Amino acid sequence: MVKSMTGFGRAEISNDRHKMLVEMKAVNHRYLDFSIKLPRRLNLFESRIRNIIKEYAERGKLDIYVSYENFIGGEGSLTYHADLAGLYMRYLEQMSREFGIENRVTTMDLARLPEVLSMEQEEDEEEELWQLLEQTLRSAAEHFVEQRSREGEQLRTDLLQKLSGMEEDVAQIEAHSPEVVQNYRVKLEDKIRELLDSANVDEARLMTEVALFADKICVDEETVRLRSHISGMRSALEAESGQSVGRKLDFIAQEMNREANTILSKCNNMDISGIAIRLKTEIEKIREQVQNIE
Repeated sequence: MVKSMTGFGRAEISNDRHKMLVEMKAVNHRYLDFSIKLPRRLNLFESRIRNIIKEYAERGKLDIYVSYENFIGGEGSLTYHADLAGLYMRYLEQMSREFGIENRVTTMDLARLPEVLSMEQEEDEEEELWQLLEQTLRSAAEHFVEQRSREGEQLRTDLLQKLSGMEEDVAQIEAHSPEVVQNYRVKLEDKIRELLDSANVDEARLMTEVALFADKICVDEETVRLRSHISGMRSALEAESGQSVGRKLDFIAQEMNREANTILSKCNNMDISGIAIRLKTEIEKIREQVQNIE
């Protein structure tokens, strides 16, 4: 299955205590890279979120936004650490005696000292938050993958059409190649007759020259490899494995471009040159398209 690297997904789920909203969007990127923006209350879940996202995407620059609303108020349970407060008081009184300083500590002063009062989240509430967040995250990710798949199908259809057009161009090059050699033989023979002013032509020498020319302009190897690359790309596009194929398609497109360049450099025929230029144009379009595939 071909998937685009661009996409968007959104989900919002709530219960009688909390509401979660997750939005995710992606653009092209060589590797999988994502940033997550979370409310402070949910920061402890970041590593779990990263692991889940890896189940739904292999490439792309992803931005994930999570918002949270608490219907019941409060951010956990407030805990008073009496032993620690007593220890603070004993040391403060000791300091007062040692330095002759009046001890004016108030209850508010004591409450502000580190860890005397602390907000602790209940374990059962933490698990409830994670279950709601995971449900919302997976729902948004599924919508995200659906959109990527729809765009990927459009890319796949367009690429398959381009590949069919390229096969026709390759067939035309193969059809024109023998004509080029034959035309060269006729022109060479006529030129020799004109220069020698004689009907007698050394057939062996003529065949040698024609053979050298044919070897120089022969593009059989290039057209065979082009057909192979076209077939390989078509197979990758039609595969149902669900794996990421973008890198493979990009490599094949580079190899296609190499063969088209070689054909263009070898040929000295206007018809073949025109077809080779058209091939290069289509390959460049394909290379641009596969940059959008995961």
